[in-house]
Amino acid sequence: MWNQLDISGWKERRRGDISGVLGAVRDIIDLIERDGDLALLDLTKRFDRIELETPVIFPEEVEEAYEEVDERLVEALCEAEARITRFHELQKSRSLWLEEVEPGVTLGVRTRPLDRVGCYVPGGRAAYPSTVLMTAIPARVAGVPEICCCTPPPADSLTLVAMDIAGVTECYRVGGAQAIASMALGTETIRPVDKIVGPGNVYVTAAKMLLRDQVEIDFPAGPSEIGIIADMTADPSYIAADVLAQAEHDPHSASVLVTTDAGVAERVGSEIARMLASAPRREIIEQALSQSGYVIASSRSEAVRLMEAIAPEHLSLQVADPMALLSEVGHAGSIFVGPYTPVACGDYASGTNHVLPTAGYAKVHSGLDVQHFCTRSQVQILTEEGLSAIGDVVEALAEAEGLYGHAESVRVRRRG
Repeated sequence: MWNQLDISGWKERRRGDISGVLGAVRDIIDLIERDGDLALLDLTKRFDRIELETPVIFPEEVEEAYEEVDERLVEALCEAEARITRFHELQKSRSLWLEEVEPGVTLGVRTRPLDRVGCYVPGGRAAYPSTVLMTAIPARVAGVPEICCCTPPPADSLTLVAMDIAGVTECYRVGGAQAIASMALGTETIRPVDKIVGPGNVYVTAAKMLLRDQVEIDFPAGPSEIGIIADMTADPSYIAADVLAQAEHDPHSASVLVTTDAGVAERVGSEIARMLASAPRREIIEQALSQSGYVIASSRSEAVRLMEAIAPEHLSLQVADPMALLSEVGHAGSIFVGPYTPVACGDYASGTNHVLPTAGYAKVHSGLDVQHFCTRSQVQILTEEGLSAIGDVVEALAEAEGLYGHAESVRVRRRG
């Protein structure tokens, strides 16, 4: 169950193949586009076996949800919200900055929030109120005025409370590809959004990819994963606990330990076997462990190179000098430094975001943050002196490209 792993072709295996569901997802999109709310309710009845009169979750339902949730959990959500908000506030850009880079030439950037975004929060195997916080809070911090959230029915009370705490402005009980299509295309009830964020199953991912001409998305995301770099100083029980925590997410989750010490890998395997015996989600974990394992590296530099090839969603550094290693590693969705930094803290309450690129997409995508919910416009202000300073360059390059009108638009101003 805990064996040496061949990571060749890792990204291809992790990214899977959405081609098998594309036809079904296209049909769902076509139905939503044609029939709107009627299709939405029919698809909910077909897939979720729930008959709805409306997908809308009304404010009074959210108020009732507070009565069904333990007060300690409400407090925990509020504390997590405060930490997540604090971290994302640090990411805010100035709405406008300008700098005179030379006499008469002032350059800058204006940053504005998107007008309307959609957050998808999965259901099914478990409730994910933490995903509500992670998707809605950065949008709220960015200043997005309209944040709509879709989650599969029946909507869990804790999830509804999280929506209220996070600042969601509209809530809908709708899941799967039909939720993505509704937010992208709009129905009589759900108005279209500018961008959709949040994780989901293969149908959700396929819908996001198929609708990219209609709506912006965050990034492709699949089953969760962790990469761990460890040396002989690492505590095997810590690593085993992190592996099992990742594995309990989903049968397709994966964990990869890269270590320079074969003894560590063996001891981790023993700890996994011991902990697995009493794990509540053992069946899911066992399936996830079938695509997990360890790799023995000949050196620290090779360990870094092997992990670079994986570019994991979560990267845990459990070595003697983790801060030094932090400067050497490259691509990862989120990095957890040292033995006392379990991924679970980033999942819930350290403040960093847990909506992250998987399957090697950390090579080219960043985890969800405030900037995902903003647009930036470059600004330039030239005086007569500034135009005179750069005019010759502009005219020469414009004429070289055969764009004589461009050159003349500068020349006419310089002539006065």
